[in-house]
Amino acid sequence: MTGGHGPDKCIDAVGAESHATASFDAMVDKAKAALLLGTDRPHVLRTALMACRPGGIVSVPGVYGGFLDKIPFGAAMNKGLAIRTGQTHVNRYSKDLLRRIEEGEIDPSWIITHRAKLDDGPDLYKTFRDKEDGCIKVVLTA
Repeated sequence: MTGGHGPDKCIDAVGAESHATASFDAMVDKAKAALLLGTDRPHVLRTALMACRPGGIVSVPGVYGGFLDKIPFGAAMNKGLAIRTGQTHVNRYSKDLLRRIEEGEIDPSWIITHRAKLDDGPDLYKTFRDKEDGCIKVVLTA
């Protein structure tokens, strides 16, 4: 799609919970986590750093909690990549987003896969965490 140049910007929105299974590095990350030798699974971050074109931007709103292993920092340095990190600033954007939803400018309903009562929250969190029943976004009500 980019003629071999790579995208201008890449986003790792997954963070520590990357569960890729088809690559060697993802299998190593999983094994290290199982043996308590690693805390995070940075497969998506590695892929973003390697895929991004020189002078590009890699944004990491995904959450990481520990130490990352085998990050191709030399590739990032040689490409002159800008790396932006930090959790999403929910307080900064929620008022504007809510207004846009209320005015019909944005319709987020397509991403909601489950609706339930608040008491069902713990079970649905497990469903979401374990990637069961096509769970993407849950809306809980009282």
